[in-house]
Amino acid sequence: MPARPADRLDDLLDRTVVLGYTRLGLRLRRRSWQPIPADALRGRTALVTGANSGIGQATATGLARLGARVTLLVRDVERGRRAAAAIAATVPGSAPRVDECDVSNLLRVRAYAEARAAAAEPLDIVVHNAGVLPSSRTESPDGRELSLATHVLGPLLMTELLAPALARSDSAQVILMSSGGMYTQPLPVVDIEYRTGRYRGAAAYARSKRVQVALTPILAERYAAQGISVHAMHPGWVDTPGITAALPGFRRALRPLLRTAAEGADTAVWLATADVPSGLFWHDRRSRPTHYLRRTRELPGDRERVWRYCAAAAGIDPDSRPADRHQPVNRDRPVD
Repeated sequence: MPARPADRLDDLLDRTVVLGYTRLGLRLRRRSWQPIPADALRGRTALVTGANSGIGQATATGLARLGARVTLLVRDVERGRRAAAAIAATVPGSAPRVDECDVSNLLRVRAYAEARAAAAEPLDIVVHNAGVLPSSRTESPDGRELSLATHVLGPLLMTELLAPALARSDSAQVILMSSGGMYTQPLPVVDIEYRTGRYRGAAAYARSKRVQVALTPILAERYAAQGISVHAMHPGWVDTPGITAALPGFRRALRPLLRTAAEGADTAVWLATADVPSGLFWHDRRSRPTHYLRRTRELPGDRERVWRYCAAAAGIDPDSRPADRHQPVNRDRPVD
């Protein structure tokens, strides 16, 4: 079937990058979007990492606005409390919870996730948003390159340990906040953690985001029997505190075109409500190709090799079979 003119325009926007990733592309695309029902997440429970500012806070706000009970998982509790207060002021009655965990620290991730799973609290949505962009090679408390630890290893372990809680949901969603920068990087199959190669912060960031996207179909298959959907998405170019700190020149040049944090968070919030296939990569409410450049395409076996490396680094058995789906819990949802 020939592509519709609107689809061809959408593809063209992405290939131009500047048009697709800025507010210009968003304004064109959202003309055809359907509004999300105001109570779409009523009775749902969501966990958002790195939620004390920027896209993470905007994601938490968007989920709360749709009725979700939201936990902000942050490194800095005081900043998290300020973010929670801002969300509560924006969404009356939302009362976000603040929990502390550095997702680059695997011991803390394990302790937090195991405790939360053991408490048998409802959990329907996990948004892995926490991010870092160090200018020089930095290691996590576990001795892992910090971008990989924060964007890949911590989320892998947290998802694995929270899977029993998510499996009790009747519509569990795990969402990885990736980046359009991943299009510039191939999947690293050697020197994944820059132990010998030259380190450039922006490239390491983009490369770890490529790993997120490459592993998403593997995670989708791994948790399918438990009824857990896994998605990756990218927010476009967003004006956030992280961009200001890490890429000030980029922000100065493009500031009038950058998206707001809420605009960047839109697809993550939409994915939390949408009935769409698991294992895909999304931008502006549409699944996207994972490669535009021939030089970034992986060879057969590369994805499995990187999965095994990252699983071992995170302390996960890549060959284990998660248990079948649990029965949904009774949430005592109001009857309309």
